[in-house]
Amino acid sequence: MKNIFSVGQINRYVKNMFTQDFILQKIYVKGEVSNCKYHTSGHIYFSLKDETGVLSCVMFAGHRRGLAFRMKDGDRVVVGGAVDVYERDGRYQLYAKEISLEGAGALYERFLALKTELEEMGMFAQEYKQPIPAFIHRLGVVTAPTGAAVQDIRNISLRRDPYLQIILYPALVQGEGAADSIVRGIHMLDQAEVDVIIVGRGGGSIEDLWAFNEEKVARAIFECRTPIISAVGHETDFTIADFVADLRAPTPSAAAELAVADFRQILQNIAGLRDRMQKAMQRRAELGRAQLMQYQMRFQYLNPEAKLRDNRQRLADLDELLRRAMKNRIAEERHMLGIYLERYRGLSPLYKLNQGYSFVSDREGNGIISTKQVHSGDLLEISVTDGVIEAEVRSSRKEDWNK
Repeated sequence: MKNIFSVGQINRYVKNMFTQDFILQKIYVKGEVSNCKYHTSGHIYFSLKDETGVLSCVMFAGHRRGLAFRMKDGDRVVVGGAVDVYERDGRYQLYAKEISLEGAGALYERFLALKTELEEMGMFAQEYKQPIPAFIHRLGVVTAPTGAAVQDIRNISLRRDPYLQIILYPALVQGEGAADSIVRGIHMLDQAEVDVIIVGRGGGSIEDLWAFNEEKVARAIFECRTPIISAVGHETDFTIADFVADLRAPTPSAAAELAVADFRQILQNIAGLRDRMQKAMQRRAELGRAQLMQYQMRFQYLNPEAKLRDNRQRLADLDELLRRAMKNRIAEERHMLGIYLERYRGLSPLYKLNQGYSFVSDREGNGIISTKQVHSGDLLEISVTDGVIEAEVRSSRKEDWNK
């Protein structure tokens, strides 16, 4: 008698064969990516091909942390996972759990290993992230003293807040001793009690950025009491420092924008709050007047003297309540305004002058911040707290105040 099986039985039998094969349960396959599709569910469907054939693959959303880059068609990769049968369609495919670029080298493998180790230790956990203060007075920067990164941070920070104090630790960011230099910079600025620290540099290869993948740098960032913004590389470059830091910025310029509040926007917000307070007070007064007029019209039709007295008394009580409420509201708003004004009093140029500082400019009003801007015989204006002093430049000399 013939044995007749259903399609489902055959598929299930073949699936069991795949499941029992030890080699297929943990296998690494290399090839070129094709038909790569990122599904809205978070799953990634793609194929691996070489000159001999094509293999269907899928990486489920739960395993996406095993992919450290955005995969695209044409990438040559090594995929680790298990080969199994999709029972419904009766076809086999590779279920990927980790994907790495072929030929990424030992550094990339060390990066993935350290990333996994630190993540398991909880150093990337969100609950350990410190909030970035909304308003800061002192900004610490750990980066190379030359290059685009430090200039971008300085220019954007001072443009957003001209009264900000920036403390730069000139660190090595590449090559031998770079990791130790970065760690020393973090420790020094943490002890200097700055409000926020930016640790970063420009982009580069994995070799160029390797100092920010060292475990000692990651631990220094994790143990730092001061909130740290990581600004290493460009938007597509991730380092261990990015995962440990309290906030990751794609570029040094973006880090400066995230750390420093826009002083002009703050002043606009204060002006807006003042206008809202005045309009609210005006509306409240107009409402009180309208109610008062309604009561007056109602009283004209109410003749009995007793009721008239009661209504007058009630009107007086309402008027007193309204005045008291207005007085309390005005007092509250004045108190809040006083808080805002006191908070930003320290940002006032006049306040800085009263502390013994002065502002030096040329005859056109341009600020003098470098000896390169002046020459012998130039006339300068020195603004102090009670007026302006005119001076003539006899000579100038350059000093390195960072020594």
